[in-house]
Amino acid sequence: MNYTIDEQVALIERGAVDVISRKDLIKKLRKSEETGVPLRVKAGFDPTAPDLHLGHTVLIQKLKHFQDLGHEILFLIGDFTGMIGDPTGKSETRKPLTREDVERNAESYKEQMFKILDPAKTKVMFNSAWLDKLSAHDFIRLASQLTVARMLEREDFRVRFENQRPISIHEFMYPLIQGYDSVAMKADVELGGTDQLFNVLMGRDLQRAWGQEPQVVITMPLLEGLDGVHKMSKSLGNYIGITESADNIYGKVLSVSDELMFRYYDLLSDLTSEEIGRLKADMATGVIHPKEVKKKLARELTSRFYDELIAQKAEDNFERVFKKHDLPEDIPELTMSVEGGEIWLPRLLADAGLVKGTGEARRMIKQNAVSLDGEKITDVEYTIRTMAGVLVKVGKRKFCRVKLTAS
Repeated sequence: MNYTIDEQVALIERGAVDVISRKDLIKKLRKSEETGVPLRVKAGFDPTAPDLHLGHTVLIQKLKHFQDLGHEILFLIGDFTGMIGDPTGKSETRKPLTREDVERNAESYKEQMFKILDPAKTKVMFNSAWLDKLSAHDFIRLASQLTVARMLEREDFRVRFENQRPISIHEFMYPLIQGYDSVAMKADVELGGTDQLFNVLMGRDLQRAWGQEPQVVITMPLLEGLDGVHKMSKSLGNYIGITESADNIYGKVLSVSDELMFRYYDLLSDLTSEEIGRLKADMATGVIHPKEVKKKLARELTSRFYDELIAQKAEDNFERVFKKHDLPEDIPELTMSVEGGEIWLPRLLADAGLVKGTGEARRMIKQNAVSLDGEKITDVEYTIRTMAGVLVKVGKRKFCRVKLTAS
């Protein structure tokens, strides 16, 4: 499909916070149209954690928009910068990763991002390819492009400086190196979160210094989590992980508030702005119930990370469990060999993979969120002694049949 310049701009600006500048963007799009050369669109990811959540996919979805428009996607994995540690938004220096951490997480990133992007049309790059080759002289030249006063304009550095918290010299190199990535990649456009604005603007400055046409900077908002208040974060527990089970993804999307639902549509859905607008209008006039609009979003996002059949099955399971109060299909079964044929309940929940650890298990028990064969368990010291199978339920969506054998 051929898009006009106005249609491209409308899609690119959808959901964006900053476009610096719109005039430059239009100029680049026109040049691309006239020459037939697609724009080189860059987004960088430091592989600091192996699992992505929907908040991470806001940028990837915008990359997909560019990809749908026929432009070249440069998915940069910051293996070099990941071993430095970017303090953005933090009060302290982020702990740097080892080479093994970076390589392991980078492979996971690639696998997950291709659930959204077309791998045949995406160029995966690692900034160690050029940064490892820079000499000491090159780094000194790079450092000469920035003053300390300019660096202290960055809010997190300024706050730490004012509060007499340490700032390591190597941290000043991070935005410079990120900016130099744009020079090395000859980027026409760079995407980043709003918390990365300082760093991505650095790319424009350095491209000018190296005689290149400065890139267009586009920032995307930080997606609110399930609480509707704080940005999506695993540490806050308000996230939807894209590697979670289809049942979990579907159920969590349905738990999003009606107010937040259309923000998710704007930032994450493949529906056009016109289609989303019609859904809003139909919901406002009562043509369609808000629950049906939310179910449509839940099916779309679940099928994105699985497929349509699995998404439909997740919807059927949700209806069965939460409306008919039946059990889901395909409940996993686990046989555990335990000393003496008995086990502390929090340990069982952790070993069965129903919680991350015994601490979370204790919290879930205290919240009346754990049941055995349909009976709520409120004692955090509870011990299971049965040798027969027991149906364990944690929260609203996690089930497991467990059989104990004595070791």
